[in-house]
Amino acid sequence: MKLPPHPFDWTVLGSDYLVKKRWIKVRQDRCRMPDGRLVDPYYVLEYPDWVNVLALDKAGQIILTRLYRHGLGATVLELPSGSVDPSESPLETARRELLEETGYEFEQIIQTAVLSPNPGNHANRVYSFLATGGKKIADPVFDESEEIETVLVSMEEFKQLLADNQLVQAMHVSAAFYGLQRLRPQRFRNL
Repeated sequence: MKLPPHPFDWTVLGSDYLVKKRWIKVRQDRCRMPDGRLVDPYYVLEYPDWVNVLALDKAGQIILTRLYRHGLGATVLELPSGSVDPSESPLETARRELLEETGYEFEQIIQTAVLSPNPGNHANRVYSFLATGGKKIADPVFDESEEIETVLVSMEEFKQLLADNQLVQAMHVSAAFYGLQRLRPQRFRNL
């Protein structure tokens, strides 16, 4: 998603990578503002794009994952999610991640939003999806650094988890908002 040019846009005069690893790149830019002032350095974090999915099984239960997140130093509840592989579309990634993390496949998966986790210094996009009609067809398959538990909760339990701030990943809360809005749009008309 490329936004149209605007008079406030900066001009990038040069860039150097300070870190270039699989999951993160740290870029140092030299920029000129429209009024001619220089901004040097300006640091940008380049992560892969990723997907977050509000997933419901055929019975209408929300499918969550419980896993350890080292950055926070805690085990948390999250939506199924993962990084977009360069050879995949975000939709293909959503299908793959759902199957890998939960063992479920879905009758329907629709994109509900494309967001920026932090437009100030993150270069990636987050694609939010709603998946419905989930059926367990396999055991989950995890990466070497993953240990994930699948957790099924009712819609009411899920809403209570949100109300009690038990989902702490902000982009997952956003994906939940857009997914719930798509499920019950009439409840959000009077916001």
